[in-house]
Amino acid sequence: MILSVDPGSAVPVYEQVRAQLATMINGGTLAAGTALPTIRQLANDLGIAKGTVSKVYEALIRDGLIVSDGRRGTSVAASRSLLSEAQRRARLHDAAQQYAIVVTQLAVSGAGAVRALEQQLIQLAQDAS
Repeated sequence: MILSVDPGSAVPVYEQVRAQLATMINGGTLAAGTALPTIRQLANDLGIAKGTVSKVYEALIRDGLIVSDGRRGTSVAASRSLLSEAQRRARLHDAAQQYAIVVTQLAVSGAGAVRALEQQLIQLAQDAS
């Protein structure tokens, strides 16, 4: 599972993690029944407090995206609403627009931006395996 936290962001760490997990669940990257790391493990992996991860999991349980079954751990809920293809395209468009703004502000060429994006996608794929 690929999650990242930017401690310098104006967005609270709790919300960064919650939003990333919700996106992966709603997008279908994390399938129903997929086991999530323990609170302790995820906190250690991300270098954040266990209480923060606990708050994330509680919010995702409230939203019906994950379930907690005591000794069996926490997993992606079976009944969740996946993003429609139109919703996926809209989110991708928004992300691409934000990236294009940053690329333009940094005066990076289109080719340089594409290379940077491709490198990041390769790195994420390697990190996931």
